[in-house]
Amino acid sequence: MQYKSDIEIAQSVKMKPIREVAATLGIGEDDMEPYGKYKCKVNSLAPAEDGMGDCGQTGNSGQTGNCSQAGNSGPAEHGRLILVTAINPTPAGEGKTTTTIGLGDALRKLGKKVVLAIREPSLGPVFGIKGGAAGGGYAQVVPMEDINLHFTGDMHAISAANNLLAAMLDNHIYQGNELGLDVRKITWKRCMDMNDRQLRFITDGLGGRTNGVPREDGFDITAASEIMAILCLSRDMEDLKARLGKIVVGYTRDDQPVTAGQLKAEGAMAALLRDAIKPNLVQTLEHTPAFVHGGPFANIAHGCSSIAATRMAMQLGDYTVTEAGFGADLGAEKFLDIKCRMGGLKPSAVVIVATVRALKLHGGARKDALGKENLSALEKGIPNLLKHIENITVKFGLPAVVAVNRFPTDTEAELRFVEDQCRKRKVAVALSEVWAKGGEGGIQLAREVLRLADGKGSNGFHFLYPDEMPLRGKMETIAGEIYGADGVDYTPAAQKEIDRLESLGFGRLPVCIAKTQYSLSDDAKKLGRPEGFHITVRNVKVSAGAGFVVALTGDIMTMPGLSRVPAAEKIDVSPAGVISGLF
Repeated sequence: MQYKSDIEIAQSVKMKPIREVAATLGIGEDDMEPYGKYKCKVNSLAPAEDGMGDCGQTGNSGQTGNCSQAGNSGPAEHGRLILVTAINPTPAGEGKTTTTIGLGDALRKLGKKVVLAIREPSLGPVFGIKGGAAGGGYAQVVPMEDINLHFTGDMHAISAANNLLAAMLDNHIYQGNELGLDVRKITWKRCMDMNDRQLRFITDGLGGRTNGVPREDGFDITAASEIMAILCLSRDMEDLKARLGKIVVGYTRDDQPVTAGQLKAEGAMAALLRDAIKPNLVQTLEHTPAFVHGGPFANIAHGCSSIAATRMAMQLGDYTVTEAGFGADLGAEKFLDIKCRMGGLKPSAVVIVATVRALKLHGGARKDALGKENLSALEKGIPNLLKHIENITVKFGLPAVVAVNRFPTDTEAELRFVEDQCRKRKVAVALSEVWAKGGEGGIQLAREVLRLADGKGSNGFHFLYPDEMPLRGKMETIAGEIYGADGVDYTPAAQKEIDRLESLGFGRLPVCIAKTQYSLSDDAKKLGRPEGFHITVRNVKVSAGAGFVVALTGDIMTMPGLSRVPAAEKIDVSPAGVISGLF
């Protein structure tokens, strides 16, 4: 059977002018800034302090305030929040973003006022191997070409702000280094929104005295920049500037942190981010309003769209459907322990996306044989799904429904097996066919979500750890409770950095573990539900502006590389300006 590509489907659907989409949410001309006919930025509609309580308030040391109990939503937010997560991703595909978008369309078909809040794509994966982040099939946000490429320029603004700070840092050193920075202890890197392994480790400042001070340096991908995390966790412009000023760029010879505020960089950086902090509004193929804003990766950052867009969506709709990157061990854990802690948010229900194909791959089936019925592989792979169910329902106390994203090759016996395994554990399960049928294919899932979100499932949401737990305790709690690890090993460098960060007052911050997305462990080859393993923390750094401590595990890298045959080779544009080959 011949299927249309995602871009062919997207280009075949007539979009509504963005003014009409905005009007359905009560957004008037004075509140929107159009970027062409089909996308716009929306100005803040409510005071930032509404509903925030003490969550996310950062002191001089970067410590978060006490937020032991997240509020239901906060007084300015009325809509129920639905989180979409997934099993550990595989090359077989899970369709988390597609399910998120299709669920929003399905809820709208059921007469609900729904708004989506999802992440912006990064150019790195778009031109690499992973692809974009605009959904697929008949569950997409559009204009998908714009969203997957330059969109409204947010990624470029974040890159510019990041690199301005890098330029001011090196200029400060060149001009006399009044703050006494040790050039061997610079932690701030430059960034670009592209997969480029050549730039991971570089030496710069060469060519003589007038060209700077020679030192080792490197690049992160923009999605891994702390600026991206800050943008996504900031409530408003004042909060943004305060967080930018707290960024630690390096240390002095006696190990004292030097910040962007000491370099007097936060004002200019905020100026570059003035428009980027405003949420972007687009639409789905079925004209459901969608905020697409912020794009941190969940394997190397916190993996969630912006608090500003989420709060705005909750103000404007009765139901907000959002997603967290990769599997529940990464994106969902960070959404719940970091974003909800800082944003005062409480999900009403969680959707866990899985596919028969991916579960068979987790069970040892070959990729080229996933189209054949294989109940044995499915039985061996199902523990991966069951662990993610346990994490959401037991570890965080949230009601969940499993969305089985159906593929044409799935057999009735395979689908029945997955459903039986879920129901045996008293977890709701629903087939999702949104890729092929759009919102109509998500009606069953939408009804289950409504049942849970409207209070007919238990919701005892709690964070995994308290603020006051030491950093090692937080890392070990995540590793043991969420990944199923037997313990955590630390390199000497990581041990030393943890001690230093706690001595500097950063011990109360939440932890953001950078780990492979493909496994519950830190070894990408250990599929399914591995047992008897340890996580190795090889390095630790503070993102004081974002308000968390990053623990780097395994061989995770903050600058990806292109594959042998990158997707860029297939992308083209016609003389009329029509893009092809974009998925």
